[in-house]
Amino acid sequence: MQNEPDSCTKKLSLDTILARGATPFEPRTGAISTPIYQSSTFRHPGLGETTGFDYTRASNPTRLELEKTLALAEHGKYGLAFASGMGAISSLIKLFKSGDHLIVSEDLYGGTFRLFNEYYKNYGLSFSWVDSSDFGRVEAALRPETRAIFIETPSNPMMKVSDIKGCAGLIHKRGGFLIVDNTFLSPYFQNPLDLGADFVVQSGTKYLAGHNDTLSGFIVHSNDEKAESLIEAQKSEGATLGPFDSWLTLRGLKTLAVRMERHNRNARRVALWLREQGRIEKVFYPGFEDHPQYALSVSQSRGFGGMISFYLKDERDVPVILKEIKLILFAESLGGVESLITYPLVQTHGAIPEAMRLSAGVNSRLMRLSVGLEDTEDIIADLSQALEKCGKRNES
Repeated sequence: MQNEPDSCTKKLSLDTILARGATPFEPRTGAISTPIYQSSTFRHPGLGETTGFDYTRASNPTRLELEKTLALAEHGKYGLAFASGMGAISSLIKLFKSGDHLIVSEDLYGGTFRLFNEYYKNYGLSFSWVDSSDFGRVEAALRPETRAIFIETPSNPMMKVSDIKGCAGLIHKRGGFLIVDNTFLSPYFQNPLDLGADFVVQSGTKYLAGHNDTLSGFIVHSNDEKAESLIEAQKSEGATLGPFDSWLTLRGLKTLAVRMERHNRNARRVALWLREQGRIEKVFYPGFEDHPQYALSVSQSRGFGGMISFYLKDERDVPVILKEIKLILFAESLGGVESLITYPLVQTHGAIPEAMRLSAGVNSRLMRLSVGLEDTEDIIADLSQALEKCGKRNES
Protein backbone atom coordinates (compact mmCIF):
# COMPACT_ATOMS: atom_id res chain seq x y z
CA MET A 1 0.00 0.00 0.00
CA GLN A 2 1.44 3.35 -1.06
CA ASN A 3 1.20 5.28 2.18
CA GLU A 4 2.85 2.58 4.30
CA PRO A 5 6.44 3.51 5.31
CA ASP A 6 9.39 1.50 4.04
CA SER A 7 10.61 -1.05 6.60
CA CYS A 8 14.25 0.12 6.41
CA THR A 9 13.39 3.54 7.88
CA LYS A 10 11.40 2.21 10.83
CA LYS A 11 14.54 1.56 12.91
CA LEU A 12 15.74 5.17 12.87
CA SER A 13 15.31 7.49 15.84
CA LEU A 14 12.48 10.02 15.82
CA ASP A 15 14.83 12.99 15.51
CA THR A 16 16.42 11.42 12.43
CA ILE A 17 13.08 10.54 10.83
CA LEU A 18 11.81 14.08 11.29
CA ALA A 19 14.99 15.69 9.93
CA ARG A 20 15.35 13.42 6.90
CA GLY A 21 11.83 12.15 6.18
CA ALA A 22 10.78 8.72 5.00
CA THR A 23 12.76 9.24 1.79
CA PRO A 24 15.90 11.34 2.42
CA PHE A 25 16.39 12.22 -1.27
CA GLU A 26 14.44 12.03 -4.51
CA PRO A 27 15.81 8.98 -6.35
CA ARG A 28 15.64 10.31 -9.92
CA THR A 29 17.55 13.59 -9.34
CA GLY A 30 19.06 13.19 -5.89
CA ALA A 31 17.17 16.26 -4.59
CA ILE A 32 17.30 16.26 -0.78
CA SER A 33 14.19 18.43 -0.55
CA THR A 34 11.10 16.54 -1.69
CA PRO A 35 9.92 18.17 -4.93
CA ILE A 36 6.54 19.88 -5.09
CA TYR A 37 4.66 17.79 -7.63
CA GLN A 38 2.22 20.54 -8.59
CA SER A 39 0.26 18.42 -11.02
CA SER A 40 -3.37 17.40 -10.90
CA THR A 41 -2.93 14.40 -13.17
CA PHE A 42 -0.23 11.91 -14.21
CA ARG A 43 0.54 10.15 -17.49
CA HIS A 44 -0.05 6.41 -17.79
CA PRO A 45 2.78 4.53 -19.59
CA GLY A 46 0.18 2.39 -21.39
CA LEU A 47 -3.13 0.63 -21.01
CA GLY A 48 -3.10 -1.25 -17.71
CA GLU A 49 0.23 0.30 -16.76
CA THR A 50 0.74 2.81 -13.96
CA THR A 51 3.46 4.74 -12.19
CA GLY A 52 1.45 4.48 -8.97
CA PHE A 53 -0.11 7.91 -9.50
CA ASP A 54 -2.99 8.98 -11.70
CA TYR A 55 -4.86 11.87 -10.05
CA THR A 56 -3.69 14.08 -7.18
CA ARG A 57 -6.93 13.78 -5.22
CA ALA A 58 -6.18 10.05 -4.97
CA SER A 59 -2.43 10.32 -4.42
CA ASN A 60 0.42 12.73 -5.02
CA PRO A 61 4.17 12.07 -4.59
CA THR A 62 4.70 15.08 -2.30
CA ARG A 63 1.76 14.17 -0.10
CA LEU A 64 2.79 10.52 -0.07
CA GLU A 65 6.21 11.42 1.34
CA LEU A 66 4.52 13.43 4.08
CA GLU A 67 2.10 10.60 4.89
CA LYS A 68 4.93 8.08 5.18
CA THR A 69 7.03 10.40 7.33
CA LEU A 70 4.24 11.11 9.79
CA ALA A 71 3.31 7.44 9.97
CA LEU A 72 6.90 6.71 10.99
CA ALA A 73 6.89 9.52 13.55
CA GLU A 74 3.64 8.26 15.11
CA HIS A 75 4.80 4.61 15.02
CA GLY A 76 1.94 3.73 12.71
CA LYS A 77 1.61 1.69 9.56
CA TYR A 78 -0.56 4.07 7.54
CA GLY A 79 -0.69 7.84 7.27
CA LEU A 80 -3.31 9.97 5.53
CA ALA A 81 -3.00 13.72 4.96
CA PHE A 82 -5.97 16.05 4.69
CA ALA A 83 -6.62 19.71 3.95
CA SER A 84 -7.33 20.31 7.66
CA GLY A 85 -7.68 18.51 10.97
CA MET A 86 -11.45 18.70 10.61
CA GLY A 87 -11.19 16.99 7.22
CA ALA A 88 -9.26 14.17 8.88
CA ILE A 89 -11.83 13.72 11.64
CA SER A 90 -14.70 13.84 9.16
CA SER A 91 -13.21 11.00 7.12
CA LEU A 92 -12.45 8.95 10.24
CA ILE A 93 -16.07 9.20 11.40
CA LYS A 94 -17.08 7.42 8.19
CA LEU A 95 -15.98 4.20 9.89
CA PHE A 96 -19.15 4.35 11.99
CA LYS A 97 -22.78 3.79 11.05
CA SER A 98 -26.20 4.97 12.16
CA GLY A 99 -26.95 3.78 15.68
CA ASP A 100 -23.32 3.81 16.84
CA HIS A 101 -22.40 5.71 20.00
CA LEU A 102 -19.13 7.52 20.75
CA ILE A 103 -17.79 8.84 24.06
CA VAL A 104 -15.99 12.17 23.57
CA SER A 105 -13.87 14.43 25.81
CA GLU A 106 -16.12 17.25 26.99
CA ASP A 107 -13.59 20.09 26.63
CA LEU A 108 -12.06 19.29 23.28
CA TYR A 109 -11.82 21.75 20.39
CA GLY A 110 -15.15 23.46 19.70
CA GLY A 111 -14.96 22.74 15.97
CA THR A 112 -15.00 19.00 16.69
CA PHE A 113 -18.06 19.49 18.89
CA ARG A 114 -19.79 21.39 16.09
CA LEU A 115 -18.94 18.67 13.54
CA PHE A 116 -20.32 15.91 15.75
CA ASN A 117 -23.28 17.69 17.29
CA GLU A 118 -24.56 19.69 14.33
CA TYR A 119 -23.76 17.33 11.48
CA TYR A 120 -23.11 13.70 12.33
CA LYS A 121 -25.97 13.48 14.81
CA ASN A 122 -28.19 13.98 11.76
CA TYR A 123 -26.86 10.70 10.36
CA GLY A 124 -27.82 8.65 13.40
CA LEU A 125 -24.60 8.77 15.42
CA SER A 126 -24.89 9.64 19.10
CA PHE A 127 -22.29 11.22 21.36
CA SER A 128 -21.75 11.44 25.11
CA TRP A 129 -19.56 14.30 26.30
CA VAL A 130 -17.66 13.38 29.46
CA ASP A 131 -14.65 14.47 31.49
CA SER A 132 -12.34 11.86 30.00
CA SER A 133 -9.68 12.57 32.63
CA ASP A 134 -12.06 10.86 35.08
CA PHE A 135 -11.81 7.18 34.17
CA GLY A 136 -14.91 6.33 36.20
CA ARG A 137 -17.02 8.75 34.17
CA VAL A 138 -15.78 7.27 30.92
CA GLU A 139 -16.66 3.79 32.11
CA ALA A 140 -20.08 4.92 33.31
CA ALA A 141 -20.84 6.45 29.90
CA LEU A 142 -20.42 3.14 28.05
CA ARG A 143 -23.50 1.73 26.31
CA PRO A 144 -24.08 -1.53 24.43
CA GLU A 145 -23.84 0.45 21.18
CA THR A 146 -20.62 2.31 22.11
CA ARG A 147 -18.14 1.86 19.26
CA ALA A 148 -15.43 4.39 20.09
CA ILE A 149 -13.89 6.66 22.67
CA PHE A 150 -12.54 9.93 21.27
CA ILE A 151 -10.17 11.79 23.59
CA GLU A 152 -8.03 14.87 23.32
CA THR A 153 -5.13 14.73 25.75
CA PRO A 154 -4.06 17.17 27.02
CA SER A 155 -7.49 18.65 26.45
CA ASN A 156 -8.26 21.94 24.78
CA PRO A 157 -8.35 24.27 26.66
CA MET A 158 -8.44 22.92 30.22
CA MET A 159 -5.24 20.86 29.95
CA LYS A 160 -6.77 17.71 31.42
CA VAL A 161 -4.90 14.47 30.78
CA SER A 162 -6.71 11.24 29.94
CA ASP A 163 -5.45 7.71 30.52
CA ILE A 164 -4.74 6.43 27.01
CA LYS A 165 -3.95 2.86 28.06
CA GLY A 166 -6.95 2.70 30.36
CA CYS A 167 -9.37 4.01 27.74
CA ALA A 168 -7.92 1.64 25.14
CA GLY A 169 -8.48 -1.36 27.40
CA LEU A 170 -12.00 -0.23 28.19
CA ILE A 171 -13.16 0.12 24.59
CA HIS A 172 -11.22 -2.86 23.23
CA LYS A 173 -13.16 -5.17 25.54
CA ARG A 174 -16.21 -4.15 23.50
CA GLY A 175 -14.51 -4.45 20.13
CA GLY A 176 -14.43 -0.69 19.64
CA PHE A 177 -11.77 1.87 18.81
CA LEU A 178 -9.83 4.48 20.76
CA ILE A 179 -9.22 7.70 18.83
CA VAL A 180 -6.71 10.19 20.24
CA ASP A 181 -6.30 13.79 19.13
CA ASN A 182 -2.55 14.32 19.56
CA THR A 183 -2.40 17.94 18.39
CA PHE A 184 -1.17 19.51 21.64
CA LEU A 185 1.86 17.24 22.11
CA SER A 186 2.64 15.99 18.58
CA PRO A 187 4.47 12.70 17.97
CA TYR A 188 7.58 14.28 19.43
CA PHE A 189 6.19 14.15 22.97
CA GLN A 190 3.48 11.47 22.77
CA ASN A 191 2.77 8.35 20.71
CA PRO A 192 -0.80 7.19 21.46
CA LEU A 193 -0.57 4.14 19.18
CA ASP A 194 2.15 2.73 21.44
CA LEU A 195 -0.26 3.07 24.37
CA GLY A 196 -3.10 1.16 22.71
CA ALA A 197 -4.88 3.82 20.66
CA ASP A 198 -6.25 2.64 17.31
CA PHE A 199 -6.23 5.94 15.48
CA VAL A 200 -4.35 9.19 15.99
CA VAL A 201 -5.72 12.41 14.52
CA GLN A 202 -4.21 15.82 14.66
CA SER A 203 -4.23 19.23 13.14
CA GLY A 204 -0.95 19.55 11.28
CA THR A 205 -1.68 23.27 11.08
CA LYS A 206 -0.33 23.55 14.61
CA TYR A 207 3.00 22.12 15.79
CA LEU A 208 3.70 19.83 12.82
CA ALA A 209 3.81 22.59 10.21
CA GLY A 210 4.74 25.00 12.96
CA HIS A 211 4.85 28.37 11.19
CA ASN A 212 1.23 29.58 11.05
CA ASP A 213 1.34 29.49 7.26
CA THR A 214 -0.60 26.40 6.17
CA LEU A 215 -3.51 24.11 7.04
CA SER A 216 -3.25 20.33 7.24
CA GLY A 217 -4.67 17.37 9.15
CA PHE A 218 -3.76 13.71 9.63
CA ILE A 219 -4.91 10.23 10.51
CA VAL A 220 -2.26 7.67 11.47
CA HIS A 221 -3.08 4.04 12.30
CA SER A 222 -2.01 0.42 11.89
CA ASN A 223 -5.39 -1.19 11.23
CA ASP A 224 -5.08 -3.34 8.08
CA GLU A 225 -8.81 -4.06 8.06
CA LYS A 226 -9.78 -0.37 7.92
CA ALA A 227 -6.91 0.89 5.76
CA GLU A 228 -8.70 0.67 2.40
CA SER A 229 -11.92 2.13 3.85
CA LEU A 230 -10.09 5.20 5.09
CA ILE A 231 -8.21 5.67 1.82
CA GLU A 232 -11.51 5.47 -0.06
CA ALA A 233 -13.09 7.98 2.31
CA GLN A 234 -10.13 10.33 1.86
CA LYS A 235 -10.29 10.05 -1.93
CA SER A 236 -14.07 10.18 -2.21
CA GLU A 237 -14.65 13.14 0.09
CA GLY A 238 -11.80 14.98 -1.58
CA ALA A 239 -10.45 16.90 1.43
CA THR A 240 -6.91 15.82 0.57
CA LEU A 241 -3.85 17.95 1.18
CA GLY A 242 -2.44 19.73 -1.86
CA PRO A 243 1.19 19.36 -2.99
CA PHE A 244 2.42 22.77 -1.86
CA ASP A 245 0.83 22.51 1.60
CA SER A 246 2.24 18.99 1.86
CA TRP A 247 5.69 20.40 1.15
CA LEU A 248 5.26 23.18 3.72
CA THR A 249 4.26 20.62 6.36
CA LEU A 250 7.22 18.39 5.43
CA ARG A 251 9.50 21.38 5.86
CA GLY A 252 7.95 22.06 9.26
CA LEU A 253 8.51 18.47 10.40
CA LYS A 254 12.24 18.83 9.83
CA THR A 255 12.49 21.22 12.79
CA LEU A 256 9.74 19.71 14.96
CA ALA A 257 12.17 18.23 17.50
CA VAL A 258 14.05 21.45 18.19
CA ARG A 259 10.89 23.54 18.15
CA MET A 260 9.02 21.30 20.59
CA GLU A 261 11.93 21.38 23.03
CA ARG A 262 11.89 25.18 22.93
CA HIS A 263 8.09 25.38 23.21
CA ASN A 264 8.24 23.05 26.19
CA ARG A 265 10.98 25.03 27.94
CA ASN A 266 9.38 28.41 27.28
CA ALA A 267 5.92 27.31 28.38
CA ARG A 268 7.16 26.01 31.72
CA ARG A 269 8.90 29.26 32.53
CA VAL A 270 5.90 31.39 31.50
CA ALA A 271 3.50 29.12 33.41
CA LEU A 272 5.54 29.47 36.60
CA TRP A 273 5.60 33.26 36.18
CA LEU A 274 1.85 33.46 35.54
CA ARG A 275 1.23 31.51 38.72
CA GLU A 276 2.81 34.29 40.76
CA GLN A 277 0.72 37.11 39.32
CA GLY A 278 -1.92 38.66 41.55
CA ARG A 279 -4.46 39.25 38.79
CA ILE A 280 -4.49 35.58 37.82
CA GLU A 281 -6.61 33.14 39.79
CA LYS A 282 -5.42 29.79 38.41
CA VAL A 283 -3.03 28.47 35.79
CA PHE A 284 -3.74 25.23 33.90
CA TYR A 285 -0.52 23.54 32.80
CA PRO A 286 0.14 19.76 32.83
CA GLY A 287 3.79 20.31 33.77
CA PHE A 288 2.98 21.44 37.30
CA GLU A 289 3.72 18.70 39.81
CA ASP A 290 0.43 19.44 41.57
CA HIS A 291 -1.58 19.04 38.36
CA PRO A 292 -4.21 16.32 39.07
CA GLN A 293 -2.87 14.10 36.29
CA TYR A 294 0.81 14.98 36.51
CA ALA A 295 1.94 11.41 37.26
CA LEU A 296 -0.20 10.07 34.40
CA SER A 297 1.20 12.68 32.05
CA VAL A 298 4.78 11.74 32.93
CA SER A 299 3.98 8.06 32.39
CA GLN A 300 2.56 8.45 28.88
CA SER A 301 4.38 11.44 27.38
CA ARG A 302 7.90 12.84 27.16
CA GLY A 303 7.04 16.51 27.64
CA PHE A 304 4.22 18.93 28.39
CA GLY A 305 4.08 21.03 25.24
CA GLY A 306 3.69 24.75 24.77
CA MET A 307 0.08 25.33 25.81
CA ILE A 308 -1.14 27.15 28.94
CA SER A 309 -4.61 28.27 30.01
CA PHE A 310 -5.45 30.52 32.94
CA TYR A 311 -8.33 32.14 34.78
CA LEU A 312 -8.21 35.85 35.43
CA LYS A 313 -9.72 37.01 38.71
CA ASP A 314 -11.71 39.74 36.96
CA GLU A 315 -13.29 39.22 33.53
CA ARG A 316 -13.02 42.98 32.93
CA ASP A 317 -9.29 42.41 32.45
CA VAL A 318 -9.91 40.32 29.31
CA PRO A 319 -10.45 43.18 26.81
CA VAL A 320 -7.60 45.16 28.37
CA ILE A 321 -5.11 42.33 27.93
CA LEU A 322 -6.24 41.58 24.38
CA LYS A 323 -5.88 45.23 23.44
CA GLU A 324 -2.62 45.97 25.24
CA ILE A 325 -0.46 42.98 24.32
CA LYS A 326 2.20 43.98 21.79
CA LEU A 327 4.50 41.01 21.18
CA ILE A 328 1.94 38.26 21.77
CA LEU A 329 -0.75 38.22 19.08
CA PHE A 330 -4.48 37.96 19.73
CA ALA A 331 -5.31 35.34 17.12
CA GLU A 332 -6.86 31.93 16.54
CA SER A 333 -4.78 28.74 16.38
CA LEU A 334 -1.70 27.55 18.24
CA GLY A 335 1.60 25.75 17.86
CA GLY A 336 3.40 28.23 15.62
CA VAL A 337 6.68 29.99 16.25
CA GLU A 338 4.81 33.14 17.31
CA SER A 339 3.10 33.34 20.71
CA LEU A 340 -0.68 33.61 20.34
CA ILE A 341 -3.38 34.33 22.91
CA THR A 342 -6.97 33.19 22.46
CA TYR A 343 -10.24 33.88 24.26
CA PRO A 344 -11.98 30.47 24.07
CA LEU A 345 -15.41 31.80 25.11
CA VAL A 346 -15.90 33.55 21.77
CA GLN A 347 -13.29 31.88 19.58
CA THR A 348 -12.38 28.18 19.79
CA HIS A 349 -15.36 27.19 21.96
CA GLY A 350 -18.01 29.65 20.85
CA ALA A 351 -20.05 26.85 19.21
CA ILE A 352 -20.48 24.91 22.47
CA PRO A 353 -23.71 25.50 24.42
CA GLU A 354 -23.23 27.67 27.51
CA ALA A 355 -24.20 25.04 30.11
CA MET A 356 -21.82 22.48 28.62
CA ARG A 357 -19.07 25.04 28.20
CA LEU A 358 -19.31 26.17 31.81
CA SER A 359 -19.43 22.58 33.04
CA ALA A 360 -16.15 21.96 31.23
CA GLY A 361 -14.60 25.07 32.82
CA VAL A 362 -14.67 27.40 29.80
CA ASN A 363 -15.93 30.60 31.39
CA SER A 364 -15.66 34.34 30.71
CA ARG A 365 -12.35 34.60 32.62
CA LEU A 366 -10.48 31.87 30.75
CA MET A 367 -7.64 32.67 28.37
CA ARG A 368 -5.43 30.30 26.38
CA LEU A 369 -1.81 31.00 25.56
CA SER A 370 0.23 29.25 22.90
CA VAL A 371 3.81 29.96 23.94
CA GLY A 372 6.03 30.51 20.92
CA LEU A 373 9.77 30.51 20.33
CA GLU A 374 10.51 34.09 21.33
CA ASP A 375 12.79 34.84 24.26
CA THR A 376 10.83 34.17 27.44
CA GLU A 377 11.96 37.48 28.92
CA ASP A 378 10.18 39.25 26.07
CA ILE A 379 7.04 37.12 26.43
CA ILE A 380 6.88 37.74 30.17
CA ALA A 381 7.57 41.45 29.74
CA ASP A 382 4.65 41.73 27.32
CA LEU A 383 2.28 39.91 29.65
CA SER A 384 3.54 41.99 32.58
CA GLN A 385 2.89 45.35 30.93
CA ALA A 386 -0.60 44.21 29.83
CA LEU A 387 -1.45 43.12 33.38
CA GLU A 388 -0.16 46.43 34.68
CA LYS A 389 -2.60 48.21 32.36
CA CYS A 390 -5.38 46.18 33.98
CA GLY A 391 -4.33 47.55 37.36
CA LYS A 392 -4.32 51.11 36.05
CA ARG A 393 -7.85 50.59 34.74
CA ASN A 394 -8.96 49.83 38.27
CA GLU A 395 -7.15 52.86 39.65
CA SER A 396 -8.89 55.18 37.22
